[in-house]
Amino acid sequence: MPKLGLFNIEAKQVGEIQLNDNIFAAEVNADAMHQVVVALLANKRQGTQSAKTRAEVRGGGIKPWRQKGTGRARQGSIRAPQWIKGGVVFAPKPRSYRMSIPKSMRRVAMLSALTSKVQNDEMIVLESLVMDAPKTKTVVGMLNAFEAKKTLIVTAESNEAVYKSARNIEGVTVMPVNNINVYDLLKYPKVIMTKDAVSKIEEVYA
Repeated sequence: MPKLGLFNIEAKQVGEIQLNDNIFAAEVNADAMHQVVVALLANKRQGTQSAKTRAEVRGGGIKPWRQKGTGRARQGSIRAPQWIKGGVVFAPKPRSYRMSIPKSMRRVAMLSALTSKVQNDEMIVLESLVMDAPKTKTVVGMLNAFEAKKTLIVTAESNEAVYKSARNIEGVTVMPVNNINVYDLLKYPKVIMTKDAVSKIEEVYA
């Protein structure tokens, strides 16, 4: 079973934690992670872009000049795409970009992402992260102690004090463990996770 050091917010090791082999020492499947990330990003797209074709632009019903004899290029409508205020060729229309990924693939991708973080020494486990009131200075001090800049902080439950303490720090995101996804795990070079959050992950995926 893989072991990681257990740290306090001052980056001092206070013990060790054993991680579940099935979750944090799984086979890394890069293809599954790629497909899940592509799907997550596609599902975030609103798909509300829209433009008018020449048939939808107001006006242009009359032929601007006769077909022959003027010396000018023949034209059928002032709302043709080559005209100013004309319609758009192959105009984009509202659509859904949603992609469906099998539950089994999402599971494989999540285990692969967690395992890769452990294998690459990009995961830090905190004994606890308890704050009575928001204080950015405390979170900044913790990040400096771990030499972490772009970081994902994962808590066991939604913690408003921790969230408010970190929301103004550039490159830092706080989220409860039930909201984490493959994209966020791979996006951040460092993941700081509380011991309770690790326990919850093991409960769900074991």
